[in-house]
Amino acid sequence: MTDPNGPLGRLVNSGERGCEPPEIDTSVPSIARVYDHLLGGKDNYEVDREAARAMIEAVPETPLLAQANRAFLRRAVRYLVAEAGIRQIVDIGSGLPTAGNVHEIAQRWAPDVRVLYTDNDPIVLAHGRALLATDDNTSLVQGDVREPEAIFDHAETRRLIDPQRPFAVLLGGILMHLEVEEDPDGVAARIRERLPSGGYLMVSNTCDTGDERARELARAFADNGMGSNCFRTREAQLGYFAGLDLVDPGLVPNNEWDPEDDFPEPANPVHALHIGGIARKP
Repeated sequence: MTDPNGPLGRLVNSGERGCEPPEIDTSVPSIARVYDHLLGGKDNYEVDREAARAMIEAVPETPLLAQANRAFLRRAVRYLVAEAGIRQIVDIGSGLPTAGNVHEIAQRWAPDVRVLYTDNDPIVLAHGRALLATDDNTSLVQGDVREPEAIFDHAETRRLIDPQRPFAVLLGGILMHLEVEEDPDGVAARIRERLPSGGYLMVSNTCDTGDERARELARAFADNGMGSNCFRTREAQLGYFAGLDLVDPGLVPNNEWDPEDDFPEPANPVHALHIGGIARKP
């Protein structure tokens, strides 16, 4: 259930008692809300918790994978801002705000960094807009990764992001949820086309390692509406970076990408089931 004391809870409860924000369907699981629950968040519903429980039953370390993905995102943003000098970021499929949001991490290293979040989940839009209402360098727009042109051409994107200057696009755990017919490789290619020289692409997804746990978790994802194409091999996912230069150490398990002390259970072999990488456009 939505936390009545949180930003979204206050937004929800400001209207008629018992009403939810429009367009929020609480009868089916939401990718953003399931992920929120796995990270220990409160902006989710019983249907989302049921889906998360099915994933945990399949692979008990599933919450660890969600935590590791978030830890990789934090390290990726730090690299992009503090080392690569990026001052513009587009986070596609950003999900619900949580501790250590992209703009918070980025602006810790450079206060002038501009961040554009985009998601198509109504609960994310309601929560995020409430959180970012007073930040001129950060914004959130409705958008779908399957329609990247609409995201990049949005008026708010044009306000925040200068397409002639290097910027980074974050695709954290989003391409994995696209079905084969939705062409994740083609979506990634269209996003790469919009990157200027010196721009960066970050991608992280679950990975088919041949491990039985990957098959079990893939089945749980599919059974709960998270997508039937969530586990692709590392070799297949390298195509997302076609024409770009991978930053060392390449496309690797999240716990092997510049690990820090905040990484959860770094020696746990389950980390092979989630990989991430960053690449630069020449």
